[in-house]
Amino acid sequence: MNEQDFQQRTADISQADKTPSQEISQLSHAVKHSIRRYLFELEGTQPNNMYELVLKQIEQPLFEAILDHTKGNQSRAAELLGLNRGTLRKKLRSYDLHK
Repeated sequence: MNEQDFQQRTADISQADKTPSQEISQLSHAVKHSIRRYLFELEGTQPNNMYELVLKQIEQPLFEAILDHTKGNQSRAAELLGLNRGTLRKKLRSYDLHK
């Protein structure tokens, strides 16, 4: 399957996922597309620990964006994320994002 075939197939799948009363959010669509692309690029190799991999790939940019939005205010960031401030601080340390 070449790049053009892959793009068409993912577009067809995305359209099949939609119903008239329900649209996929941009974020959801982007995540789904990225996962499909990752799997396609593995060329048949079986991935391991996909759940952990995806969480790490999503959490860090999420924390970075929220911290930028809150101008580094961790209490406000924790509130926006629906996390306990201590939990957020622990996660920020794990990604070396603490200050």
